[in-house]
Amino acid sequence: MSPTPRHPLRRLMRYGDAHRQTVRAAVACSVLNKIADLAPPALIGMAVDIVVKREDSLLASWGIVDVTHQLWVLAGLTVVVWGLESVFEYAFGVLWRNLAQTVQHELRLDAYAHIQKLDAGWFQGRSTGGLMAVLNDDVNQLERFLDGGANDILQVSTTVVAVSLAFFWLSPGVAGLALLPVPVILWGSFRFQKRIAPRYADVREKVAVLSGTLANNLGGIETIKSFATEDHEVARVREESQSYRLANRDAIRLSSAFSPLIRMAIVVGFTGTLLYGGKLALDGTMAVGAYSVLVFLTQRLLWPLTRLGTTFDQYQRAMASTTRVLDLLDTPVVLADGAVDRVDGPGEIRFQDVSFAYPDGTAVLSGYDLTIPAGRTVAVVGPTGAGKSTLVRLLLRLHDVGAGAVTLDGVDVRDLRLSALRRSIALVSQSIFLFPGTVRENIAYGSPGATQAQVEAAARAAEAHDFIVGLPQAYDTVVGERGQKLSGGQRQRISIARALLKDAPVLVLDEATSAVDNETEAAIQRSLARQEGRTMLVIAHRLSTIRHADLIVVMDRGRIVASGRHEQLVEEAGSLYARLWAVQTGEAA
Repeated sequence: MSPTPRHPLRRLMRYGDAHRQTVRAAVACSVLNKIADLAPPALIGMAVDIVVKREDSLLASWGIVDVTHQLWVLAGLTVVVWGLESVFEYAFGVLWRNLAQTVQHELRLDAYAHIQKLDAGWFQGRSTGGLMAVLNDDVNQLERFLDGGANDILQVSTTVVAVSLAFFWLSPGVAGLALLPVPVILWGSFRFQKRIAPRYADVREKVAVLSGTLANNLGGIETIKSFATEDHEVARVREESQSYRLANRDAIRLSSAFSPLIRMAIVVGFTGTLLYGGKLALDGTMAVGAYSVLVFLTQRLLWPLTRLGTTFDQYQRAMASTTRVLDLLDTPVVLADGAVDRVDGPGEIRFQDVSFAYPDGTAVLSGYDLTIPAGRTVAVVGPTGAGKSTLVRLLLRLHDVGAGAVTLDGVDVRDLRLSALRRSIALVSQSIFLFPGTVRENIAYGSPGATQAQVEAAARAAEAHDFIVGLPQAYDTVVGERGQKLSGGQRQRISIARALLKDAPVLVLDEATSAVDNETEAAIQRSLARQEGRTMLVIAHRLSTIRHADLIVVMDRGRIVASGRHEQLVEEAGSLYARLWAVQTGEAA
């Protein structure tokens, strides 16, 4: 496999190989439009030639001697040229803009799909706002460049080539003077490009940090209000916004200096054509019509170069953003998908000699062994940091084990397709996430084909039906972003209904009752007691939730320190479980 090209434009071209034909058509239309756009000065020169030379004009040499006929032919050529210019302008506008929208759509979709494939460790240390800046703002920067900047670069290049050829054909001497500033302008443009590129890379980094802060603050607005830290947060946002503003100001200062400097170089070429070409026309060594064409073409050649600063500015912004998006797409997927597409079995889970450490080196499990028989309920308890939730992450393959294996019905989870593995497990976590749709849509989220009767049956099993029918629109009630219109207990019961409707052989509850009231906890316990024949792994701090489990496993510092039924563990005086139970029942401080 050939190495990935590091220049962002080459990387983008490789990414957009599927649109090569569209790009070629758009490029052709841009070039042809500019050629037609450059024709009017030649038509003006021909008009001057007809008026001055009459029967000796250029058109007369083509066999059209009558001056009136020459004017009619010139008028016809004018209509054709302007018509072609309009047609090609319409065509390149449609092609470039649609290409911009398509690439924007595909790039954002590919980047988002790629993010979903990355392991949970990759997300540690990355802010939601920073990722949103890549998926939205950076992708939009590229779309803005393809919308107009690409066409501008092509048309300026076409102008330089076409006008240079016309100049050397009409008068090589004048051509040398007219084109004298071009090398200087191009050299300055490339120097500008090298100096502006790191500044815009810094701008993109600053906006990512700012977006991250804003996203976090909006998500934690209640905490900010409760601690009366609004002024502190405004100051923090002000500081990061100021950093973004200063980074932009540095880039703007350099960008703004480009056009005035180029303009002064252009004056040299224009005045050279004006003076030297005029002298040749006065001496009779150059036709007046040719002189008119050269003067007009000099302007058409040189003045568009003043826009190079704006175009390169847009180009560098787009390339800085493209680099960030393509770097995200190049992030390797650590969790390789397995080949086994289905799980056939009742749901037996085994952790076999499992060792695991997080990317920062923090060891969590070492030589861990646990078997959860199919159809049984096993609870895992222990103090914070004991490694309980890590078991859930390894079972769902949010991380891969460092050593050993996690199996589901005898199949290593690494050999299963991720979709097959996760279809076999229904998760209810402590941090409930509801989507901003209706109650029905949230319950049926993992089972999009579920009927209303099935949704209601799952809600009844989760003891959620009664409060749902009391909502303003019952199952059609919109829950708001993250379910903010519902109480914590209501959100928890809807999440359990969602898991039950999925009807997976394995049900995992990760601290599902840690933030609910006693009534909701009792309702959840009743819901779980009805799940006969389903394998359940329950992670809990509140021991009252799991006292009826078939097996309770007590963990501490990544090890199993005790296991048994509730009654057995409580009787072990001085044991960790007995101490936890005493604290939770008020028997000990």
